[in-house]
Amino acid sequence: MSEPVVSVAILKENKIDFELYGEFSIDESNVDYSGKYTARYENGKITISNGDTTKTFGKEVVFTPDDFENESFLIRDVIIGIQFHWQQKEKQRFLGSLKFLIEDDTLCAVNILPVEDYLTSVISSEMNANSSVEFLKAHAIISRSWLLAQIDKHKKIEADSEEYSSKIENEEELIRWYDREDHTLYDVCADDHCQRYQGITKLYAHNAQTAVLETRGLILSYDNRICDARFSKACGGIAESFENVWEPISHPYLTKVVDYKFDPDGFNLNLKDEKAADTWLRNDPPAFCNTHDEKILSQVLQDYDKETTDFYRWKVELTQKEISELIARKSGIDFGEIVDLVPIERGDSGRLIKLKVIGTKKTLTIGKELEIRRILSESHLYSSAFVVDKVQDDGDVPSKFILTGGGWGHGVGLCQIGAAVMSEKGYNFDEILLHYFRGAEIKKIY
Repeated sequence: MSEPVVSVAILKENKIDFELYGEFSIDESNVDYSGKYTARYENGKITISNGDTTKTFGKEVVFTPDDFENESFLIRDVIIGIQFHWQQKEKQRFLGSLKFLIEDDTLCAVNILPVEDYLTSVISSEMNANSSVEFLKAHAIISRSWLLAQIDKHKKIEADSEEYSSKIENEEELIRWYDREDHTLYDVCADDHCQRYQGITKLYAHNAQTAVLETRGLILSYDNRICDARFSKACGGIAESFENVWEPISHPYLTKVVDYKFDPDGFNLNLKDEKAADTWLRNDPPAFCNTHDEKILSQVLQDYDKETTDFYRWKVELTQKEISELIARKSGIDFGEIVDLVPIERGDSGRLIKLKVIGTKKTLTIGKELEIRRILSESHLYSSAFVVDKVQDDGDVPSKFILTGGGWGHGVGLCQIGAAVMSEKGYNFDEILLHYFRGAEIKKIY
């Protein structure tokens, strides 16, 4: 197998400003393109202008560099952290080809490049490029595995003409999960929905380059298939099972993992049980990801992530006015005043899979974890692993809700902060991987 290429959606806007550094061509034409340009979506077509001339294209156009190693392009106002509290715009620079296509009556900029170059940027974008090499090696392998598994999955859905559904909805329940099934014109996007990819913008130092080079072609495998390897910032002490977060398919290598050398004493670790989950989340059990070591955290948390400090155990308070307005706005449903938030089902890590929202006008059970996080926060609640306390003043309607929770993200697969701690403690990349992905193998496929 030769090294694959990957197509990554960078930005969707009706107008995109970009700059070509070097000489780029379109469809092997003799015309070279270089300098500043603006791409627009106009009347169902793509126009490319440099101020002096404007050219019109159909549904897509690709700018290909003459020299991949030395030529690059820049896109302005790329949005990162979409719908998260750190959302911001950046100018970002990329290697490879630049493709413009029309998606949903909007212009989409797509970067096409070899997988290994993509991964070097992912490792630098997701984490500090100067993190420990063993940690970065582990992350390179899971990022490579996840990417290739997604490409294989997309090919299978297309070949089988499958109609992929990620929502169950009726009068009593709204159960939705968010994966990458909506990407049909490219392989992945460049933000947290898939994997953070910010081109060569973050390539300063380079343990990341070393980690990707020394793990070239290595993937995680289970039953002779590439693992759909997942990762999140902090599991909160126990990793979650895949099917509790995404589609109802069990992956034996993405199951419950206690994120420590041994089971913590004094806890019932069946966190599907409400009493056990309550005790777990209101306390501070030992775990690899239970750390406040700034040196270790700096390996995982980018500048915009560092606004979050209490990620292992956290607390959020919402007044009645805040929570009722928030849930109505984020769900599009008028529940009236919120009377109660009732846990219906939890996963292996204590994360809520189903939460019943009881209002004075409407009652509805909501899931899965990201949908719960989405309706209870302006951006995204740190995780769905939380217990609820109500402050009852007068009457039947609480004046305040207090959420006490643990972890940051969905909690499935590798725990980034836990893995960074393991690396600092002397674990090798393979030991880190096989801690989080039980029963998997590490294989070289190219």
